[in-house]
Amino acid sequence: MKKYMNKSIFLFLGALAGLFLGCDEGDAVVGDVVDNTTRGAALRDVGLISNELPIGDDTARFEIQLEAQDAEDGDLLSSVDVYVAFRDNTVPAGTADLDVPEALFSNISRDAFADGPFGLPRTTFVATLQELTSFVGVSEADLFGGDQFQIRFEMILTDGRTFSSTNSNPNNLSGSFYNSPFVYFPTVICPVPETAFTGSYTMTQTTPGIFGATTDTVASGTVEIVAAGGTVRNVAVSLYPGFGGFDDTLSFELICDSFAFSDLDTGLACVAGEATIVFSRAATTTDYDVADDSSFTIIFNEDGGSCGGNTDVVLEFTKN
Repeated sequence: MKKYMNKSIFLFLGALAGLFLGCDEGDAVVGDVVDNTTRGAALRDVGLISNELPIGDDTARFEIQLEAQDAEDGDLLSSVDVYVAFRDNTVPAGTADLDVPEALFSNISRDAFADGPFGLPRTTFVATLQELTSFVGVSEADLFGGDQFQIRFEMILTDGRTFSSTNSNPNNLSGSFYNSPFVYFPTVICPVPETAFTGSYTMTQTTPGIFGATTDTVASGTVEIVAAGGTVRNVAVSLYPGFGGFDDTLSFELICDSFAFSDLDTGLACVAGEATIVFSRAATTTDYDVADDSSFTIIFNEDGGSCGGNTDVVLEFTKN
């Protein structure tokens, strides 16, 4: 369900208006998900256990629990092919790009699945960093924070049909219960203490957002930053306080001395049914010192969608 913002009322009245909860549309989406899952198949993500690959950690691995769903409660499952690729996202000037296209890494047989709590087949897939680097032909010395592996699952049914990220219903790929993206991007990281960059901070927006003086993008004030596993940090915020405020969560990652902002679709729009406001990683990256979390700066790009405007927003954090 999407929330909609009426821009004209924002600009002239500074009041909340034009927000609609599309319940009828939401019901249709749920129905569509159920219909498509019944006719086809989904490999549901029921637990992403490890999606980070810390450099120098012998236990570094990608690990996920998957559940197979099809028209016959998993009886159509034959096996699952696993494809792996490498994305060299940190190419120094004058050096070769080490990108490796995807290739078949392994096959998960039907025998590797066992009935889960809903009577559907479940399995846990694990690939260590050593296995992944060996497969794509790069050494750990070639890795740097921000590099990624791509792991794609392809579900093979007994009737010959296959399902993956390339041919599944979009609602299945990113839904809540039917979350079945089929493809994952475990990221190479540098280990960070779990307590670093957590706790109570004063957050201040120091640059205007898409609405200028009408309202800040994020309400300044005291916030609590929490560790969300590994190097990921989450902070609960209120968006667009001048229009009543909308609770949401900003997420960023600590990747080898640099902050990486995680994309966020706010679900807010100025015109019903048109593009929503999206936050994404800015072209300008800020750095951190793992030994000093007393203050830091995060920059993200604010794309106004149907509200118009596109600008970078700067948030400054000072530990309380």
